[in-house]
Amino acid sequence: MTITAPADVKADLTLDAKGLSCPMPLLRTKKEMGKIKSGEILEVLGTDPGSRNDLPGWCEKSGHTFIGEKEGDGCIHFFIKKG
Repeated sequence: MTITAPADVKADLTLDAKGLSCPMPLLRTKKEMGKIKSGEILEVLGTDPGSRNDLPGWCEKSGHTFIGEKEGDGCIHFFIKKG
């Protein structure tokens, strides 16, 4: 099931993971989450369709909130709120 991000969601940090395939988008996301504070939002730009399963599943296990995704600009925009 795809969760659509709210239109007004604003990211505190953006990670460009376009062109990377599994597991790199997830590994880079983990690293970037260390750079933001609890409650802040990370936007991940990706082209790997596998991230649609990987990122929400990882959020569930790691205590972060998967806000949703949007498609545009030739990539998928994923939004994660740090727990």
